[in-house]
Amino acid sequence: MTSGSSSPTPAGGQAVDALLHPGFLEGVDARPMSEVRTLRRRAEQAEVDLSYTRRLLQGRLDIVRRELQRRAEHDGRSLVDLLPEILAEKGRGPAHGLGRHQTVQPASPGGAESWVNGLTPDVDLSAVPELPDADLEQAARALAAAEGQLSERRRGVQQVMDALAGELARRYRNGEADVAALLADEGR
Repeated sequence: MTSGSSSPTPAGGQAVDALLHPGFLEGVDARPMSEVRTLRRRAEQAEVDLSYTRRLLQGRLDIVRRELQRRAEHDGRSLVDLLPEILAEKGRGPAHGLGRHQTVQPASPGGAESWVNGLTPDVDLSAVPELPDADLEQAARALAAAEGQLSERRRGVQQVMDALAGELARRYRNGEADVAALLADEGR
């Protein structure tokens, strides 16, 4: 891997940076309902995008780690033979997500894939079995570090989503908002 490469743009880029800015939620209780709903949808889209990116990244990390394990254990099976096991998430442990129902799709799947591929530009996953151990170990470290940072940003976006949903719920609970108006807005 190239030692002179710069750090990649954080997962989600400027869109997530804006959501995570300390002042993003300032004055949300005074904003119009439509604006709060728009902000919530914006946060929801960012969370979906980060979740999708994380799944891509985790898949690559699982493949690299399993190849290193295969080599260390002198497993005679090929990486291709192990793919169904790897992709089935065997042995990965419990999910750490919050079980949120996704109502939107990733905005830019190609952009997410490019971002993940850019984390290890010298590691071609179609050639993992031919790569030296040192390259795979470096790729595993880079992918794991990026996954940790991405997960932290995703948790922050989820907190923003929760705060916005909480504000909407507060308004309905206190009679500041009208369900009929919401349904009329949603029907447009």
